[in-house]
Amino acid sequence: MKIISYNVNGIRAALNKGFIDWLVAANPDVICLQEIKAQKEQLDLSLFENAGYNYHYWFSAEKKGYSGVAVLSKTRPDKVVYGTGIEAMDYEGRNLRVDFANVSIMSLYLPSGTNDNRLEFKLTYMAQFQNYVNNLKKELPNLIICGDYNICHTEIDIHNPVQNKDTSGFLPVERNWLGNFIDSGFTDSFRHLNKDPHHYSWWSYRANARNNNKGWRIDYHMVSNEMKDNIKRAYILPEAKHSDHCPVVIEID
Repeated sequence: MKIISYNVNGIRAALNKGFIDWLVAANPDVICLQEIKAQKEQLDLSLFENAGYNYHYWFSAEKKGYSGVAVLSKTRPDKVVYGTGIEAMDYEGRNLRVDFANVSIMSLYLPSGTNDNRLEFKLTYMAQFQNYVNNLKKELPNLIICGDYNICHTEIDIHNPVQNKDTSGFLPVERNWLGNFIDSGFTDSFRHLNKDPHHYSWWSYRANARNNNKGWRIDYHMVSNEMKDNIKRAYILPEAKHSDHCPVVIEID
């Protein structure tokens, strides 16, 4: 099973940059999208169906043009769950889960904390999400949480850890949370198979950051430890340029 996670930074903008042709070539079984910035009715859904994804699910933020997640699948899931049931989380459209017989896959878009008010919201969200996942794993042990976590875990995951030590996304409190999240029963699939530096999934639009590979690795496939040995490949596709992020891929046996 090939699963891609991709923060598209606006699905309509990505479509105008050749997203469908790329999707057909990449050919995942499931793709989790974040920051779709669109309502379902604003999209020509036949584009996705013609690409082979007859099963597509959209969970948009109440605020138009903001946030939102989606999952496209070639196979019909047994169950689809929109949100977490936590009102403070769900109105921004940040969690969507599809359950199959042997695995459950979630598209997650954690908030950024680019100002003080949003940082507090992000920290509250993270605590609530951890509690939610702790309970969810009791029901669904084979869980893959794909998405934009808006956090670099370790110094190897960011191009300039010293300069960014006080920047949201690399704050000690955020990094500690992500470490504790992993310790609660998950494997960072990319780091499990790739120990080398200079692999990133997001670059600022400023200062030619992408061409200079001055990026951050903030997009993950977190795989429950019960499935750790089923991870066959995990890689990043920086050449896909429909967004300020790039796709991250996992192949599961």
